[in-house]
Amino acid sequence: MEITKEEIIKGGEFITKQTKSDEIFTPEDFSEEQKMMRDAVKDFTDKEIWSKKHEFETHNYQLTADVMKKAGNLGFLGVNVPEEYGGLGMPFTSSMLVCDYISGSSGSTSTAFGAHTGIGTMPILLYGTDEQKRKYIPKLATGEHIGAYCLTEPSAGSDANNGKTKAVLTDDKKHYLITGQKMWISNAGFADILTVFARIEDDKNITAFIVENNPENGIKLGKEESKLGIHSSSTRQIFFNETKVPVENMLSKRGGGFKIAMNALNIGRIKLAAACLDAERRVTTASIQYANEREQFKTKIIDFGAIKEKIAKMAMDTYVGESATYRAGKNIEDRIAELKSEGKSHQEAELKGVEEFVIECSILKVALSEDAQNCADQGIQVFGGMGYSTETPMESAWRDSRIARIYEGTNEINRLVTIGMLIKKGMKGELDLMQKAEEVANELTEIPSFDVPDFEDLFDEEKYVLNNLKKVFLMLSGAGLKKYGMDLENHQEVLLSISDILIEIYMSESAILRTEKNCKRFGTDNYHTQIAISKLYLFEACEMIISKSRELIFSLSEGSEQKFLLMGLKRFTKYYNYPKPIELKRTIAKIVSEENRYNL
Repeated sequence: MEITKEEIIKGGEFITKQTKSDEIFTPEDFSEEQKMMRDAVKDFTDKEIWSKKHEFETHNYQLTADVMKKAGNLGFLGVNVPEEYGGLGMPFTSSMLVCDYISGSSGSTSTAFGAHTGIGTMPILLYGTDEQKRKYIPKLATGEHIGAYCLTEPSAGSDANNGKTKAVLTDDKKHYLITGQKMWISNAGFADILTVFARIEDDKNITAFIVENNPENGIKLGKEESKLGIHSSSTRQIFFNETKVPVENMLSKRGGGFKIAMNALNIGRIKLAAACLDAERRVTTASIQYANEREQFKTKIIDFGAIKEKIAKMAMDTYVGESATYRAGKNIEDRIAELKSEGKSHQEAELKGVEEFVIECSILKVALSEDAQNCADQGIQVFGGMGYSTETPMESAWRDSRIARIYEGTNEINRLVTIGMLIKKGMKGELDLMQKAEEVANELTEIPSFDVPDFEDLFDEEKYVLNNLKKVFLMLSGAGLKKYGMDLENHQEVLLSISDILIEIYMSESAILRTEKNCKRFGTDNYHTQIAISKLYLFEACEMIISKSRELIFSLSEGSEQKFLLMGLKRFTKYYNYPKPIELKRTIAKIVSEENRYNL
């Protein structure tokens, strides 16, 4: 699907405009090449990972290392790496597609894959000199070498720029001597190439270095960490004691490490969202199949309303997550292509392309990581007592999914990022945020129309509701800024609630636009489930937004202003024809249970 330059939207712009369904990318838009790649990855995953799932629960780190080597031999580690550096040179959505389908069957291999292809390889690819890339990237792209990323320290978790690791220039100015301690390093036990962050002298910002993992060069590994999940993911501390690193192995420039770390996290966030998708598909399918087989009181449990509700919720969140993740992925891909057409290098285009959609990357990281855990939790409940047993895939799926809410910046940090970046874009004039907020404020002072809108086509009312929910967001953001001004950033409880509203708007809109687009081109006959999902998700999102908004209104205002905002909330969350959520859940559960799998 080709997008013209005029159609390419800005990051965060979804909140200030009404996106049309033909402007978004959906999983149904994959090219034949992408479908072939997807099928190849699925076959590999089923053979090499899913069939050995129990082995990955036995702390078999060598098994994970072997799978990574095999994935590299098949080209899966270098999908997004340019051909000149030994990769396949495929577009951004293709790299997401591979990440999606290789990650769902085991959290251990998902972590190894994500750490290697994302934060292990991308900093060198995007910030390295041509000489550095030619030296290191080809072996990383083929899996001959495995990468790791050494940022976190005991005193520096979310505060990444507060690391104590030091880099001291030698007297001959040919090497830096790195001394310090890094912790929670994924792939540490079998990594060959390390991206290490250290501070030179008293620099304000840290600096990144490419370090070859050589134990004879002052590098020592701690023991494998004992973890809740991802049991065969190698996670160790790494200690550096005057480790000699050639000056030419400095990545980017002195003091540029913090920027590298933040941009690596942006890419990692949307890739982590993709990594949650096939986990949800597999858990949902396993739950449907078990519910179709298990009988209680001479009835298959899939026929019980309590089970139908869980199955419907699992299928709904998976479909909505797919819709939003690939929508944003293609937005990034289009922005990268636009920048390249303007003469930007691959490095600069990819960096700027992802940076443009920081808000969406954080939204997806939060939404998908929480949905994946909820999906696994519901899966355990469907299986009942068996769900708690290691004989079923549910308990390991639950344990493995928990880390996703911490990876790539905690979900709390990411919620704050979404609002912070949105306000920053508004202040810079990159988004028409302030004018739109003013328009909403003016609308609230006007006498509302009592005419019933003309809802003729599919989703007309849902899009009407969505547009009004965006007004709720603008109204409450304005109320927050009015009360606290730029000090709003210090009122995290307010920002977290506003962020939840923003997240639900993006996810709801993505599902509705995907379904609408597919109904227009393929007809509605085969899309009853997707229509039900899109309507149900928006209704539930609206109910959550009402609850969050009331909490904010009571906290941010009082007296006549409070009454004014409450009236605005009631006005902007109104349905003229309320959906029937229980019927929608039954429709969703019935269709997926008949297919005996997640098939959307």
